[in-house]
Amino acid sequence: MKLLSSVLFLLLVVPATCKSSTTLEDACRSFAAGHPSVGYDYCIRTFQADSASAAAADARGLAVVAARIAGAKANATAARVAVLRATETDARRRDRLAVCAEVYSDAVDQLAQAAEDLAHGEGGAGADDAVTQLSAALDAPGTCEDAFGEADDTSPLAAEDAEFKKLATIALAVAASSLTPPLPPSTLTPMISD
Repeated sequence: MKLLSSVLFLLLVVPATCKSSTTLEDACRSFAAGHPSVGYDYCIRTFQADSASAAAADARGLAVVAARIAGAKANATAARVAVLRATETDARRRDRLAVCAEVYSDAVDQLAQAAEDLAHGEGGAGADDAVTQLSAALDAPGTCEDAFGEADDTSPLAAEDAEFKKLATIALAVAASSLTPPLPPSTLTPMISD
């Protein structure tokens, strides 16, 4: 009886794990094709660092996980900005850090909303809204870096901005891929002319 239970367990769990793995690999392969500078391995490592990705059944589920991962990074970056602002003595540099604080605070909210839209949205509307939120969040690192670049100042957040940009790009690309509707059967059938 114990053997039968073990075999049934393996028959039920292994295909689900393989499907999740295939979903993840397919999503990262597609992502890497469009974003070679970030790449397949980085995408895989990003998802493997979060156990929730193993339970994702499709691209939309992976997009939820990716939005949450990017949200955690945005939150950590916002916390670092707060520490830097608190210890900065130069008022102009503190102002530049204030720009970063604002855009990362917005990004945290946008990523949380995107994850919610993807997780609970019905049909394409939730995913469309999520893609809009993810796209807006992706602006945070550029805006932060611009605040320093325009003042000809070196950003103390360059590494965080670069990392967040990669994570937000993954979230946006995977969410956008979940919007792609299947081709209607009429486009798959060759047209025969007289």
